[in-house]
Amino acid sequence: MVKKYPIERSESEWRKKLSDEQYRVLREKGTEAPHSGKYNMHFQEGAYRCAACNAELFESDQKFESNCGWPSFDDAKEGAIEYVQDRSFGMIRTEILCANCGSHLGHVFDDGPSETGQRYCVNSASIEFESKSQ
Repeated sequence: MVKKYPIERSESEWRKKLSDEQYRVLREKGTEAPHSGKYNMHFQEGAYRCAACNAELFESDQKFESNCGWPSFDDAKEGAIEYVQDRSFGMIRTEILCANCGSHLGHVFDDGPSETGQRYCVNSASIEFESKSQ
């Protein structure tokens, strides 16, 4: 059974809406190269939204430098993330998806430095930033 999301599009519609890299990451569960994403070392005040559907996922005060090579957050906006067990590549991890459209964002790990203990490791290609001053 395929899960239904509030935002649903055909794969051809997603291909038209997203760049090739965004489609590979968001729809095909790809991963960008470490230290290559535009939001890895980005620390402006604002919100990070799903690049596929524009749902708000993270606030800038949840972001921290983890030295892992991808944007990292210690928490997410309540109800914005879906958590799915991922057993790919011989590992057991927790995949994070946009709860609004089901797009792949990255993974969450229990090694974060803040009181949440979480590190949401997110692909830059899966998010867009909205400055607080906009």
